[in-house]
Amino acid sequence: MPKKKLSNPSDLGGFVFSTNDDFDMESNESEGRIPNNQQKLEALFSNKGRGGKTVTIITGFVGPEDDLKALGKMLKSKCGVGGSVKDGEIIIQGKFRDKIMKLLQKENYNVKRVGG
Repeated sequence: MPKKKLSNPSDLGGFVFSTNDDFDMESNESEGRIPNNQQKLEALFSNKGRGGKTVTIITGFVGPEDDLKALGKMLKSKCGVGGSVKDGEIIIQGKFRDKIMKLLQKENYNVKRVGG
């Protein structure tokens, strides 16, 4: 079996190599967290590449992947539909933009309506 070439640091499997003796792993993890009221999210409809089925997409979230997944899970359960979280986007099945915007505003997120 041929060896896989490493094209970027993520190919190392999440390892962090440092020669700095004062490196603090915990302080670097919390740097990506932004308070809800400073997030600038966008809510839009899309049906591209989905066989004509409409979905609601939430983009613009900045923070850890776990927080994004938790937000996606909350939105899916409140709307009673399926969806997924991938590539930094929350994808909710169906036309729920207005309901999702109200839910996000209750959680103190800044949400912008995009498209018609």
